[in-house]
Amino acid sequence: MDTDNNSPLKQRVLRQRATLYNMLIDPMRRVARRCAEAWDDKPALDTVLLESIPKVPYVTYLYALDASGRQISANASSDGAIASDLGRDRSHRPYMKNLDEHREMTLSEAYISLRARRPSVTAIQRVSRDGVFIGYLGGDFDLRGLPITKDLYSEPGRWRQLKGDPAIRSHVFQQCRIQSRLDEKIDMILPVLEELVVENGVFHLKTHFSSSRATIWLCDDPYRYQLLEFEDLVDPDVCLAFPHQSYPTDAVVPQDQVRPILDTFKHLRFADDTIYLRAGSINIFNGIVGLNFSCDGSHYIPVQQFLARDSAFWEGIN
Repeated sequence: MDTDNNSPLKQRVLRQRATLYNMLIDPMRRVARRCAEAWDDKPALDTVLLESIPKVPYVTYLYALDASGRQISANASSDGAIASDLGRDRSHRPYMKNLDEHREMTLSEAYISLRARRPSVTAIQRVSRDGVFIGYLGGDFDLRGLPITKDLYSEPGRWRQLKGDPAIRSHVFQQCRIQSRLDEKIDMILPVLEELVVENGVFHLKTHFSSSRATIWLCDDPYRYQLLEFEDLVDPDVCLAFPHQSYPTDAVVPQDQVRPILDTFKHLRFADDTIYLRAGSINIFNGIVGLNFSCDGSHYIPVQQFLARDSAFWEGIN
């Protein structure tokens, strides 16, 4: 995940958390008040928790903890009470750390649950009786069961660089590009790749120059990629295997820019025998070009910026 707090992905996560927090704060407060009345009577406390399951949206488990974080009730679930967690010390679990004592309820960061081994979040509600803090009400939520915001996450339109394996990077100057079969036939192969994107419905193309293959994703079959080996790529007849399809009108990348992108891949492949392109990808809908180099570093660049060649990135390879 992008760690920039201002990134679109991080902002979407923050909106999700805010939505969930606001959805839970009143139901959790009401359950905590009922629990406080039955706090010293375990059977009554278990009954309150079971009766409260339908009243807390999307909750998987409800349980009560004493002030030290030890469970004093069964786990209440939609399937009934689970007694095995009675007495469990939860004080070291992720959701019990960094609790804000000035807030009635704290919503944890996502973590991997011990029981289901799936991403979950927990709401921890402070429980007080007659103004005195006596413990916590916990509510576990499986991320699979939570509502999602209606807007789709879109890849940010900015240049991003990711460093690769240090073991590869440390030996990069001891290696040299070896001519691949694709390199030898590149001027025959690039027109085939262009044809597949422009005329045959390929919306995502990744060309593996070093291993002489390509992977493609089709508009009509977006959930499965197809592998084209070297023998396929050097045979223009491969285009006959895919039906003709008009270039998508909602594509971010204009069709007349597909070939310049592929030509730039070629330039990056041959520009330097030490730092060279191993694989390049293009997605015509999000307008991002992906590059993976011999140093195992990766770049994700908006198409227009990639074609402009107007940054320091191009120094030394032009």
